Amino acid sequence: MEIRYNYVVIEGNIGAGKTTLAERIAGQYNASLILERFAENPFLPKFYKEPEKYSFQLELSFLASRFKQLNEELRPGDLFTTFRVADYYFMKSLVFASATLTGDEYNLYRQIFYIIYGSLPRPDIYVYLHLDIERLLQNIRKRGREYEQSITGEYLQKIQDSYFAFFRQNPDNRYLILDINDIDFVLNEEHYKKVVETIFSREYPCGSNKVIL
Repeated sequence: MEIRYNYVVIEGNIGAGKTTLAERIAGQYNASLILERFAENPFLPKFYKEPEKYSFQLELSFLASRFKQLNEELRPGDLFTTFRVADYYFMKSLVFASATLTGDEYNLYRQIFYIIYGSLPRPDIYVYLHLDIERLLQNIRKRGREYEQSITGEYLQKIQDSYFAFFRQNPDNRYLILDINDIDFVLNEEHYKKVVETIFSREYPCGSNKVIL
């Protein structure tokens, strides 16, 4: 299959399967893989226990670590790989901050975000994996990360709303929203092939493009 994009980002809510899909695509097409280093963030377990106390520290630390990683890894490509695929992009910082921060903290954070955002290369396409909140909660429980077990459906709904708000506010980017509620690309190979074909079979226009699988 022809690869139409040089830089593909797999986005989605917590538990949507971003990392799994990015890893499979990278392995299949010998792509350069960029994975978020969220496990290294010392504020994450603290945030899930006391979100009001640690939200600003968490979001600032993610902002710094994501910028550092992407700035290092988005350099001229490896001659032996076909393209880049990542399980997150820098915009994730603003999406999550808008769900966790309020008032002056969010306004300050947003200013810092957009100063940095303009200096990073943009993906050719953002693939957003969309699952209903209950499916996300099931996936979170199933993978069993202790610090995630306190995540609520209300919080996941805020994250989802923040993603769609970002899409609307930045229409010059190319978004492919894949509704994957009726498939399981992790356990079903045919479903995985369907997802990959949907991503790479055509060149989508800028703005939001929704496909139900």
